[in-house]
Amino acid sequence: MDIEKEFLQYNVSRETFKKIEQFSELLREWNQKINLVSRNSLGILWERHILDSAQLINYIPEQIEYLLDIGSGAGFPAMILAILLQEKNPDTKIMLVESIKKKTVYLNDIRDRLGLSNVKIYNCRVESHEFPKPDIITARAVASLDVLCGYVSGIGKNSTESLFLKGKSYKEEIAEAKRHWNFDLEVIPNKYSDDGVVLKLNKLRKQK
Repeated sequence: MDIEKEFLQYNVSRETFKKIEQFSELLREWNQKINLVSRNSLGILWERHILDSAQLINYIPEQIEYLLDIGSGAGFPAMILAILLQEKNPDTKIMLVESIKKKTVYLNDIRDRLGLSNVKIYNCRVESHEFPKPDIITARAVASLDVLCGYVSGIGKNSTESLFLKGKSYKEEIAEAKRHWNFDLEVIPNKYSDDGVVLKLNKLRKQK
C-alpha cells in the first residue's frame, strides 16, 4: 500500500501528511515509556491505527463546533482527526477525554509538539465532567455500544452524531444496545479491516 497516496485521498496537503508522520514518530518514542499500542501493531501502525482513524473524516460535516473523543488513549482517532481538521476546519474544537494520567501527559506532549491549538485534553472519566455539548462524538476500542450509548446520552444533544469504530462483534453489541436504547444507525464497512465497521449513530433516546 502506498501510504502517502492513500492518505492524500482525504484531500489534505502534504504538509498535513508530514504532521501525521511526525505524530507516528512521537507515538513510537512514547511507546517505549508507556504502553500505548502493542509492539506487534507498531509494524502496521499506519494501516491498523492511523488510516483506520482517518477514515472517519469522511463522515464529519464541514462546519461543526465541537468534537468529543471518549477514551482517547494513544490518540486514535482523535489526534488524527485533530490534525486533519486543523487544515479542513480550524475552528472545530476537539476535546479528548482520558482517565489515565500518564496517557494525558503523552497526549498533551503530542498536542504541544504538533501545535494543535484546536485540542483540549481532559484527565477524567467522561461521565464525571460537564463538557460543551458536542456535535460529533467518537470512540475506538473503549467500551461496548450499550455503555457508549449511556455516555452519549449524558453528554450529547439531540442533534449529536456518534462515530464508533467497532470490530467483528459489532452485531452482538448492536443487539445488546437495542435492549435499552432506540437510535438511528448506519453500519459502514471499515476500509482497512475486513471484519470491522464504523457505526454512525444518531437520534439516541432511552427506551421507556
